[in-house]
Amino acid sequence: MRFFLSNRIPPFDRVVLIESGSRQLLEDLLPGLYEIYGESMQVDLVTCYAGTPKAFLADRGKVFRITEYNSREQVVRDLKARDHSITGFICSDEPIMTKWKWMLALRLRGKLFILNENGDYFWFDRANFGTLVHFALFRMGLAGAGAVMTIGRILLFPVSLIYLLAFAGIVHAKRKARA
Repeated sequence: MRFFLSNRIPPFDRVVLIESGSRQLLEDLLPGLYEIYGESMQVDLVTCYAGTPKAFLADRGKVFRITEYNSREQVVRDLKARDHSITGFICSDEPIMTKWKWMLALRLRGKLFILNENGDYFWFDRANFGTLVHFALFRMGLAGAGAVMTIGRILLFPVSLIYLLAFAGIVHAKRKARA
């Protein structure tokens, strides 16, 4: 996660995209990237799916399938060797490669952008700190109308746990007293 403190965007010459969500999102994103940044841009893809997105140009990138590797270290080593300047991943509220995308985001050196389920993306840097906080709160259910219910559940959990433990303790103590 290089460049978090900087608003500078490195050149889009070597990009790695982590397909950790719906394939349709990358199929919509790739043609625009190829059109804007031209033929000099190399796009690598990290995926768990069979095949590649329709818009992916195999002659201008490489596919890294996590199922073909024995360890995370091998994937990270191979990706670091490609020296990507940009890292992008899908964060679409789908439990697909969740641990992988965050591990790769932390370990790879490229500037990170996050693509959401609407096809919007934003940079993971201090300029977007407010967006990142709102995004995280929304994903945790702490933004919008559901926030009050979620906070209520969090506060009620310890009380419920203590009540259930006390009830179980009383029942077992009565059973032991009868025996």
